[in-house]
Amino acid sequence: MRLQQVLRNVDKFRTVFDFGGRDVAHWFPGHMAKGLRQMRANLKKVDCIIEIHDHIPFSGRNPVFQDTLNVKPHLLILNKMDLTDLSNKQRILKTLEKNGVKNVLFTDCLKQRDDNIKKLVPMVMEIIERHPRYNREENTDYCLMVIGVPNVGKSSLINSLRRTNLKKGRASRVGGEPGITKDVCERPRMYLLDTPGVLPPKIENVETGMKLALCGTILDHLVGEDIIADYLLYSLNRLRKFSYVEKYDLQEPSDDIQQVLKRIAVKLGKTQRVKAITGVGNITIMIPNYTAAAYDFIRAFRKGELGQVMLD
Repeated sequence: MRLQQVLRNVDKFRTVFDFGGRDVAHWFPGHMAKGLRQMRANLKKVDCIIEIHDHIPFSGRNPVFQDTLNVKPHLLILNKMDLTDLSNKQRILKTLEKNGVKNVLFTDCLKQRDDNIKKLVPMVMEIIERHPRYNREENTDYCLMVIGVPNVGKSSLINSLRRTNLKKGRASRVGGEPGITKDVCERPRMYLLDTPGVLPPKIENVETGMKLALCGTILDHLVGEDIIADYLLYSLNRLRKFSYVEKYDLQEPSDDIQQVLKRIAVKLGKTQRVKAITGVGNITIMIPNYTAAAYDFIRAFRKGELGQVMLD
């Protein structure tokens, strides 16, 4: 009886998210043109482009990337797939193929041992051999360009390739300086040219921007932790992913972000002092720190602590 009541309540949850007329224009940094110029300047010495994207396989892939990709062989890597519900893997592959993307590899580059990373070099060689190399035909080494929006794991990919193929540690600090050439394989000799992450100049709608924000592609404070947390709650409920209930000791799923954040703040001991004006003067009271609670909720999602979720 209790379960039936909970399910009835869930059926009354929001089916549409209210973005409040938000404009995504100010969410994106202004280094787009510089990054694209660097990419185009390096294309002549590149044999294959590796585009790495997050565990949202469709949202936010830069359309300018796709225009640039037409002139070079291309491999799309969908990273952080340990965070994703892969029950729809075939649907993802078919949709990407319809959009002209035939070479796809699923990875989790933060793992010390990712069997799919071992497939990357043979897969790249097979892709290159199907295409003319033009001015690089006589070269015995191979240059790969890594592109992608921010925070999708470009440096982690480089480090994972070196661990797998060279038995060496980190080549680049995660979040380190982009644009540096790094060896990633000796036989055949292969190196990567890391490039600055580039966000799309225009997102088709606010929801796409919100998915990118939830995955950490956009700085949280530019969007607002409160709205990101609310969109996360909406998404989890829509997908019937209720693991947040147990994690934060809620009695049942909730569609009220203030109620959820209050419970998180109480559980984690996140409170803040504020002054309140009363009839007898100012007093200091303790209230839940909703911002700290929202940050913990978002962080838990990004670490996979709220289950495997496919936002697209």
